Order: sequence, then structure tokens, then C-alpha cells
Amino acid sequence: MMTEKDKLFFFSLFIFLLAGIEVQGSHHHHHHRHRRQNLQLQKLFVFGDSYADTGNIRKLLANSWKEPYGITFPGKPSGRFSDGRVFTDYLASFMGIRSPIPYRWKDIGPKPLRHGMNFAYGGTGVFNTLVPFPNMTTQIDLFQQLIERGVYTKWDLQYSMAHVSVAGNDYTAYQARNGSIAGIQDFITSLINQLTLDLKRITDLGIKKISVTGLEPIGCLPQVTVTSSYQKCDDTFNQAANFHNLLLENAVKDLNTNGNGSTIMILNLYKVFDSIIKSPGNQGRWKFENPLTPCCKGVSSAFSCGNLDGNGTKMYTVCERPESAFFWDGVHPSQTGWAAISSSLKTALYNLSS
Repeated sequence: MMTEKDKLFFFSLFIFLLAGIEVQGSHHHHHHRHRRQNLQLQKLFVFGDSYADTGNIRKLLANSWKEPYGITFPGKPSGRFSDGRVFTDYLASFMGIRSPIPYRWKDIGPKPLRHGMNFAYGGTGVFNTLVPFPNMTTQIDLFQQLIERGVYTKWDLQYSMAHVSVAGNDYTAYQARNGSIAGIQDFITSLINQLTLDLKRITDLGIKKISVTGLEPIGCLPQVTVTSSYQKCDDTFNQAANFHNLLLENAVKDLNTNGNGSTIMILNLYKVFDSIIKSPGNQGRWKFENPLTPCCKGVSSAFSCGNLDGNGTKMYTVCERPESAFFWDGVHPSQTGWAAISSSLKTALYNLSS
């Protein structure tokens, strides 16, 4: 049994880690053709945390810029919290465009702006979390400023999609500040109320299509399951995630019914993660060996993936085959993990995009 103190420790680490260079190569080509026939969406605007961040945090401030992050793609750290691509990259590829550039590179000229922009920062949430980066409201402010400056026109926005990946870090911060997850229901309600306002604001700015991720089974993240030697998920945390997802579903239904003609779709990460964890060998062309065990982990609980000691010695280990691991580190899926997740969500994305 995990004590409340243990839960606090692991949960408060939870998405502190939560925070890429473009997806190139042959796999683009049929997507391009696919999009020309069915999809008119030409830009992607991304908001949220490390499940979507492709390099917004400065190099000195995040493990995502340290080895072994990025070993699979692009072969060196690129600011993505994975061994390779993250969900944003797969979503852009599905649309037949390049991964939108991180906001902090916005001044490198007009050409890269044509695929949209990524405002996601690892570690952030709907509210302020444990990291000093822009929360959801501020990320939307940054987007609005670009619109007001004429960087993106009304026409651009009409043929764009927004992706919102947020909330895990809010629960980390709640746990860290309160010492337990008592009273979490009220907090979840206030969080969904604010997230609803955020989603409405994005549609009010002129975006017609939004995908928003539900919360994954947070009790199955390796930083939680480490206490059971990566054998079992924690039900208390998963119940909180289910309550979050239920409220989000009701809020989105209401926005879609009473909104301004935009369509918001929830991507059910809970169901997809759960399916992979329960039948890891049965994921089409992806086979995961021990789904709850991360590929990259600290040599002890004092260290995490990417940590070195004072002498520069690696204080982490990396599995032999990252492609067979569902989780890359204590919180984040591997590139193969994201590939399998994205594949499972393709039908939903196609319905939203078409």
C-alpha cells in the first residue's frame, strides 16, 4: 500500500517532468494526398504541456534538452519529452503539414509560420503549476497577440485546427500544495470551469475545430507504479482522472450545442492508454513488452531520466529497445507509444478534420 506521503512524493513529481523539429520523410506523402482530398485544415495551433511541447522551454531549464531525450528522433535532444516524436508531430503529419514551430522561435521569418504555432510548455496547466512557464490563459494571450499583430488572418484561423493537451500538472500542483488529494472534487470542478472558458475563447478567436485530450489514467504512470515495481496502477488517482473526464465531456457537449458553430472533440487518452496497458502485445504493428515499465529511469528514486551526478556520471539507465517500451520516462510515452496512441485516435481526428 502506498502511504499518503508516498503518493504525495510520486504525484508531486508527476508532470514536473511534463513539458520538436519537424516530422519529415516518406510517411508524409500519402497524408498530403489524403488531406488534399478530404481536409482543408492547413495550420495547427497547439496549447498545453509536455505531451504536446516540441521545444518551447529554454535549454538550461528542462531534461528534454539533455541526453538521452531525442535518441530515436532526431538523434539528439530537441526539447521534446520523449525519445523521439510526441503527439503534436503525429497530429501535424495526419493533417499533411509540418509540425508547427514552437512559439519561442516565432521571429525566424514568415515561412515557418505557415504551419501554425505551438504554444505548449512542459510542466504547465490550466492554472499556475510548479513551473514558471505560461499557463493556459497566458498561452491563449500569446496567440491573441499574434492575431492582433496580423501574423494570422481570419482566413488562416478558419482553416486551422487547435489542439489542447492540459491538466495533469494541475493535479500534481494540487497534491504538492495540499499534501493529499482530499477535496479534489471541488478542484476538478473549478479546473473544468476554467478549461471550458479557455476552449470557448479559442473558438471566439475564430478557430472552428479543436481537439482536447481527456486525462490519461494518471495512476498508471510509471512514477506512480514504481512503488509496485511497475506492476499495478493506483485506483485513487484513476478515479480522479475519470471524474475529470466526465466533467470535461459534459462541458464540451454543452459548448458544442450552444457554441458558435465550432466543433470541439475530446480525444479519449484514458481509453487508449488503458487498452495498451491491458493488452500490450495486441496493438497492431506495435508490440509493447512491459507497458508500465519506463525505458529510461533513474538508478534510484533520487534520480530521473537524463540526470547526471556531480562528476558527470549518468545516474539513469536506458532500455535496449526503446521501440518496445510504451513509456519513455516516468510520465511520458515513447515515440512508439505516441505512434500507437495516434493510430488509435485516427478515426476521431478524421471525423473532426473532415
